Amino acid sequence: MKKGLIAVIAVVAVLVISCIGSYNSLVSKETAVEEQAANIDTQLQRRADLIPNLVSTVKGYTDHETEVFTAVTEAREKLLAADTMSEKSEANDEVSSALGKLVAIAESYPELKSDTVYVDLMDELSGTENRISYARTSYNEAVATYNKAIKKFPGVLFANMFGFEKAELFEASESAESVPEVSFE
Repeated sequence: MKKGLIAVIAVVAVLVISCIGSYNSLVSKETAVEEQAANIDTQLQRRADLIPNLVSTVKGYTDHETEVFTAVTEAREKLLAADTMSEKSEANDEVSSALGKLVAIAESYPELKSDTVYVDLMDELSGTENRISYARTSYNEAVATYNKAIKKFPGVLFANMFGFEKAELFEASESAESVPEVSFE
């Protein structure tokens, strides 16, 4: 009788330890997703902080491009106001598009392209774009790991029991699937 009780206690202890381990694993994976999301936010904020300086530098060379300046400013504001990952992804695409138009304007002004402030800002922006890409990749990897963990057994039991929900990916825009046209005319 005593050996049976010890065996039952041992089985219960193993199950409890296993449950605690599974729960803690899900918490760790969820925290990794949150950490990577914060890294994306940091880089998006960095880019948003560079935009006003870039706009004012380009504005100093041309005043008749107000439509593009307005588009860049509105896209930046939308990015700063975004809450969910899908809103951030969409706003990020708008900022990229607006900045592309701003850079296209700058291409028409050789004196602007040689301005050291403009060159430094473009270097900063380029570096930030690379950081955003890296942060997005790291975030999506963490999301994939987390989402798999909450769908697999036994994680699915704890996910349902403790309210772990599927995380959103930071997806590329549909325009990323098409190759941009380059023309030297």
